[in-house]
Amino acid sequence: MSPASRLYLSAIVYVVSIYSDGPIYQEVAALRSAAKAVHERKSSPSYKASPLQHSATPKVELKDIMGIVGSVYDAPANIEKRAIFIYVSPSGSDSNSGTSTSAPLLTIQAAVNKAVAGDTIFLRAGTYAPTKNIQITKSGTAASPITLKNYNGEKVVIDGENMPYTPAALGASLPNADRGAIHIEGANYWIIEGLEIIHGAYGLYARDSSNNIYRNLITRDNYESGLQIQGTASYNQVINLDSYGNRDPRKNGESADGLAIKEGSGVGNVVRGARLWNNADDGFDAWEFASPIYVENSVAWGNGFNRWGFTDFVGDGNGWKAGGNGVAGNHIFNNTMAFSNAVTGFVDNKNPGKITFIDCTAWNHTSAGFKVTSSPSVLKANLAVKNNPNSNLGSAVSQSGNSWNIGGTWTLPNTNPSVITGPRTSAGLIPSTNFLVPSGSTVGASFV
Repeated sequence: MSPASRLYLSAIVYVVSIYSDGPIYQEVAALRSAAKAVHERKSSPSYKASPLQHSATPKVELKDIMGIVGSVYDAPANIEKRAIFIYVSPSGSDSNSGTSTSAPLLTIQAAVNKAVAGDTIFLRAGTYAPTKNIQITKSGTAASPITLKNYNGEKVVIDGENMPYTPAALGASLPNADRGAIHIEGANYWIIEGLEIIHGAYGLYARDSSNNIYRNLITRDNYESGLQIQGTASYNQVINLDSYGNRDPRKNGESADGLAIKEGSGVGNVVRGARLWNNADDGFDAWEFASPIYVENSVAWGNGFNRWGFTDFVGDGNGWKAGGNGVAGNHIFNNTMAFSNAVTGFVDNKNPGKITFIDCTAWNHTSAGFKVTSSPSVLKANLAVKNNPNSNLGSAVSQSGNSWNIGGTWTLPNTNPSVITGPRTSAGLIPSTNFLVPSGSTVGASFV
């Protein structure tokens, strides 16, 4: 075999070794066919050998191999920079390459350290229980985000119980770097998907990070909020989050929310399809976040009850807390529900901004369904039933078409939450149900 032929074969073997577990394998197979055609053409009597083939001992480097692969197969000359798949398994080893299912890495941190823009980190089924939290401090790009997700729908659990501050002592401070079983800081353009994160000092904690997608996550039973975004943060998406049972022993329930986007600013943040329940403080908390957050098609229930026997429990018990401490944020809530929380369904919490509530429902609270007393907010076509009172609104509020404006008796044929709180659809959506949909009216939230 000539040196050039060996070069082509080496290139093919190298590429196949990287991509054999991914969709690029089919492309490589096509390239092998092209290589065969090239070889047959070279074998014909009319073929004129290149100077490279007459070189006795050509110096071959990886960049040369990749360059030849590009020229022979009409593929990009910089193919060595193409995105790869990185595999991690509880039975792997960090001495493995991580580039195939047969040679996975052991730790998620090793995969994160290895990843560059465009790469996908696949986590195989099982429980990962590191003694230090997973630190993400690098970024992808808009065209090539970095993805961290479960492989092929497998069940992946990241358990932070062995990490520091799980839990922190009563009254103790929690260092920034130790916040979150997954800690993201200054890292943009990530997609984190399909993971269950438990027993961390926060589940997933993101500071000063933007353009990230958090999709189909479960954050439960953590020692602070399940998922928290803080600081300078723009264009983040929280999609189909289930966050429940999160509590904070160090603060007796004062700050553990299902989802918090707080103490910061940044435009374009979206929450869609979230279910937030049985958390110590609130379902959702936008405390001191100064830019609009858009929330839609989401549900919060059962928050603010002392389920852990804390002494001097101080959980606030709101379904949706739309700010706080006099910081203006013009948040928007659309087609969103709150039911059976300890205190209030929706509250502006001294946010003086213009908050918008459209087609939202509050049911079964010991305090107000909608408590909006500090802001010139807008409430349209909302439903409030079985609260005390149904609405508590300031004089600056603009309101129209709400159940309390229309008056009369509101009949709810279905007050059984078993479907809306049950398993999600195969696509990760909240299941369809007529729960809390009033008879003969389109007022309020609906998941039909």
